Amino acid sequence: MLGDCGMKEWERLALRKNSVTFLRDLVVDDLLIQCLQQDGILTENMAETIMAKPTSQGKSRQLLFLLPKRGPQAFSSFCAALTATEQQHLCRLLMDFTEKDKSFSEPSLPFPTQECVIPAKRARTHESMEMCLDADSPVTTAVLPCTPEFYQSHRSQAYPMRSCPRGLALVLSNVRFDSANVDLDVRRGGEVDDETLRRLFMELDFTVSLHKDLTAEAMRRCLEQFAQRQEHAKYDCTVVCLLSHGVEGSVYGTDGQLLELDWVFEVFDNARCPLLQNKPKMFFIQACRGEEMDNGVDQLDGQERTQSPGCEQRDAGREGERDDKEREEKDRERLRVKLPQRSDMICGFATLKGFSTAAMRNTKKGSWFIQELNSAIRQKSNDTHLADILVQVNSRIKSREGYAPGSAHHRCKEMSEFTSSLCKDLYLFPKYYPNN
Repeated sequence: MLGDCGMKEWERLALRKNSVTFLRDLVVDDLLIQCLQQDGILTENMAETIMAKPTSQGKSRQLLFLLPKRGPQAFSSFCAALTATEQQHLCRLLMDFTEKDKSFSEPSLPFPTQECVIPAKRARTHESMEMCLDADSPVTTAVLPCTPEFYQSHRSQAYPMRSCPRGLALVLSNVRFDSANVDLDVRRGGEVDDETLRRLFMELDFTVSLHKDLTAEAMRRCLEQFAQRQEHAKYDCTVVCLLSHGVEGSVYGTDGQLLELDWVFEVFDNARCPLLQNKPKMFFIQACRGEEMDNGVDQLDGQERTQSPGCEQRDAGREGERDDKEREEKDRERLRVKLPQRSDMICGFATLKGFSTAAMRNTKKGSWFIQELNSAIRQKSNDTHLADILVQVNSRIKSREGYAPGSAHHRCKEMSEFTSSLCKDLYLFPKYYPNN
């Protein structure tokens, strides 16, 4: 029971004064809603109403509308839920406001809970990490929103990005493998990566599906079902993330069988996935591509392919040998716009061909590649297209260096890369909807 007493006035004021920041930065996901349900702040119907909103701002607005009416514990429970979902910066914003401003109405009233107090950062030790590969990474920040002015000035050369949600996103993450039959280690820290990607693409207003620890055959079924979903027709793009052990050209299922990446791309090509024709398809692969360790090297200071005319001439020659019926059929075919088998794809790889990424994963923060991809998209997607963002990811990965004194991984290096058949600039235009 919530009781008769509502949220205190200074708590209401803290939410109201920070509402713009919360509408922009708050991520309302399943975990946050579950925390509030467990505390009795939200009913099941309220939770369903919130999660039914199509945009992240819509979810945030509905939650902020309900909270002040949900009793005297709503504020403290909300702060605890923010901490549980790694949104301490928003919790701290409320706390700083209330400590500074609550005295005007209730000078003797203590802060209602200590659940959302941010503990002092624990000293970093070698024991707290799998390999303790590098220094602490930056705290995750909210995705920066695109401005209407930027959208209007760049939309003409970019892929359309107006749908709400933007598209469907699929994350397949294998962390634990069949140890009885497969000689593949647990990918400690892998669960950090899949949660990072889930939260990132939810905040970018994708509908995210996350599946964990699948066999190769189960991964195939999941990818095929995802590619055939009818919702692709009304959305502007799609995302596929694969996180597992791997070799060049393939990733492992939990049963030790390989899933070929070329088959994955084929599932989403223009022939097999017509609902995504002319729409950007983003792939991110966090997996090894070989066994070599990149130990780095010491730095010292210090023809464009053209179209062959022969192909055109041979085609013309064959056409002259056809009878009238075949020529008429060919002419009808020419009236239809034809697409290449595979186009409008961009794929980011955690490492170069032939190199292993196993040492570049951290039990606390996840892999270097996913860390930097998450950070770059959050900071740059409001005014930078994806290909340039991946160049910046490459630059950040290049500058990182492993820290594990006494092991083969000390001062190890990594280099990410990407391939692209995009035909326009791919701007995500985060949190901007021209139709609204």
